[in-house]
This record gives sequence, structure tokens and C-alpha cells, in this order.
Amino acid sequence: MAVCEVCGNDYELSFEVIAAGARHTFDSFECAIHKMAPVCEHCGCKVIGHGVVVEGHFYCCAHCAREVHGDTPVRDSA
Repeated sequence: MAVCEVCGNDYELSFEVIAAGARHTFDSFECAIHKMAPVCEHCGCKVIGHGVVVEGHFYCCAHCAREVHGDTPVRDSA
């Protein structure tokens, strides 16, 4: 068993995620999302889908990207 790094639960079905060379242990997708999901730079929501990157900035959708970048042509990724 392994301990979730977010909630501290010692769970027999925990899992690991390796990202950017770092290893993380979680007991649920909820905890993994809480720790690892990027945050939209416009509305602040956790991005658990495709998201949009414009000029190095991360957004949850094309609408939020256009709110910040105005005339830059932006489309949703999915």
C-alpha cells in the first residue's frame, strides 16, 4: 500500500503518476487532479480536458483565451 500525497490516505489501490521526471502517488483521480491539473489563467478553473495554450499561457477553453488575447485566432483543441 502507498500513501496519497494529497490526502494522506494509505490505500491498497493507490497509483503513481510520473510527470516531468517526478513521481507522484495518489489514491484517487480527484487527488491527482487537485495536485497536477493546470489552472486556467483567465477564470481559475482546473483544466482536466484539452485546454488551450496561447503565447505560453494556459486556458481552459478558446473563450477564456480570447478574453485575454483579443484578436489572436484561437480554437478549442478538442
